[in-house]
Amino acid sequence: MSDVGATVTIGLFDSGVGGLSIWQAVRRRLPECATLYVADNVHCPYGPRSPREVRRFSTAITRFLLAQGAALIVVACNTASAAALQWLRAHFPVPFVGLEPAVKPAAQQTRSGHIGVLATRGTLKGALFRTTAVHYARGVTLHIQMDDRLAQYVEQGQIDAPETERLLRDYLQPMLDAGVDQLVLGCTHYPFLLPVMRRILPSGVTVIDPAEAVARQVERCVRALVDGGDSQACPVDSSPEHRFFVTATPDVLRLLLMRSTGRQWPVERLAWRAGRLVIVSERSDWRAYSDEELG
Repeated sequence: MSDVGATVTIGLFDSGVGGLSIWQAVRRRLPECATLYVADNVHCPYGPRSPREVRRFSTAITRFLLAQGAALIVVACNTASAAALQWLRAHFPVPFVGLEPAVKPAAQQTRSGHIGVLATRGTLKGALFRTTAVHYARGVTLHIQMDDRLAQYVEQGQIDAPETERLLRDYLQPMLDAGVDQLVLGCTHYPFLLPVMRRILPSGVTVIDPAEAVARQVERCVRALVDGGDSQACPVDSSPEHRFFVTATPDVLRLLLMRSTGRQWPVERLAWRAGRLVIVSERSDWRAYSDEELG
């Protein structure tokens, strides 16, 4: 639990519900901070999309979060971090925390010298992953599996479905045959599949989820904002507000929030209109705008 003595509003976004794994870790570490979470699930998955398209989505979501009062943005999506993190840092005057596949700790911990990496196409083809692999994977062998389907299964609520387990077995068995003892999760959706993975992986394989490391970095950024006298840092509120937004159906987000927190949360609907995100009231036909092309 943090003792920063003040709070800021933290904005987080992902292509869908996967970033909730990051939100949970941030909330545990910084319970005094308010949060804003955007799931752009109408465009999920980001993995197969072009970097330029992902940057457009990420830029518009960042503008929305800043307009809602965020003082710090967490790009809680590996693909968006790969495609847009540098761009966002160059164009917005707030701190950003992004994600990269946790190859470094895997390389430090491996005993067999074989590391499995499960990640989306957008993450694996990004410069961030290439740089990380070059710097930290010397002397070890990376066994890489590209995936664009598991995130969709999670978004559809098919976490325990037979087809999800079959796909995971197809992905993981070749890694196990190669002797991996570390498995790096390169998508924030994947931690929700850990119960299924545990049925496949032997006990000697360590699964590396970067959520706690990201939360620690968020805490450092919050401390820097507070210590620097940031105008958006406020005294600690005993009951900080947490708001959740979706651009498509809210059902899976609500389900995962209930599972992880034991309570129901209101979820607000957003619509893409002329390249911007707007809040749509409950009485509006928000779905009529969900698939509108970015202008």
